[in-house]
Amino acid sequence: MAEPVSLSTIQFLSWVANRPRSFAEVREAWRSTCPRLSTWEDALSDRLVRCEQSPGKSADDCAVTLTGRGRSLLEAHLRTEENRQLRTEENRQRSAAD
Repeated sequence: MAEPVSLSTIQFLSWVANRPRSFAEVREAWRSTCPRLSTWEDALSDRLVRCEQSPGKSADDCAVTLTGRGRSLLEAHLRTEENRQLRTEENRQRSAAD
């Protein structure tokens, strides 16, 4: 994925990481008819998530989980966001001291 990661992708990865999700749940919550808002489909094609189907279960019951790549991307974003918040707080403190 050469282009920057969208906020909707980060939100989706965070949502998937929060608790186990079924394929049916993901499809229902993240479907879109807008070709420019294909967060779920893009994450799947970019191999940020995968569907793990258990024997005897339907495709709708497969578990949608983050791949190593998806988890790394989410963790990198969270670290960057945490650093941004720290810098913002430091700047506020400097401004208040002036």
